[in-house]
Amino acid sequence: MDARLSIVFARRSIRQYTSEPVTESDIQALLEAAMAAPSARNEKPWHFVVVRDRERLRRLAGVHQHAHMLERAAVGIAVCGVPAQSEYWVQDTSAATENILLAATALGLGAVWIGVHPKPDREKRVREMLALPEEVTPLCLIAIGHPAEEKPPRTQFDPSRVHEERW
Repeated sequence: MDARLSIVFARRSIRQYTSEPVTESDIQALLEAAMAAPSARNEKPWHFVVVRDRERLRRLAGVHQHAHMLERAAVGIAVCGVPAQSEYWVQDTSAATENILLAATALGLGAVWIGVHPKPDREKRVREMLALPEEVTPLCLIAIGHPAEEKPPRTQFDPSRVHEERW
């Protein structure tokens, strides 16, 4: 692994958190990192809903079977897009999501991507819980907190998936 890319390799899905709160300055930094992501035609079709309220996080954890870690997270961020604003909203909001995950690692936080789109039932429940306008689609939820678990850096490089010049 190239040490210059240490943050990329250190980023792991963290699902266990301590009770320590995430600071407002860290949340601001995460959102700034998100909005530094590339966006097709610079349309920036993203919106972010920051959830800190314990009860709302608990209820949000029930939106689907893989969101349980939100109950223990210090903060949750719903990454949303406006499909009518850009045909590339999924790619743009995915890039913003990855920036949040990398920034969380750089800040010493743990985070995990919880998929919502393209599952209509999940989208509907998140939309209702967060009072999203109908034209806004939730791409994912991100649980964030101070990690209560350690995972070693890794690469999942597989040379059999690399093709030179042609398949």
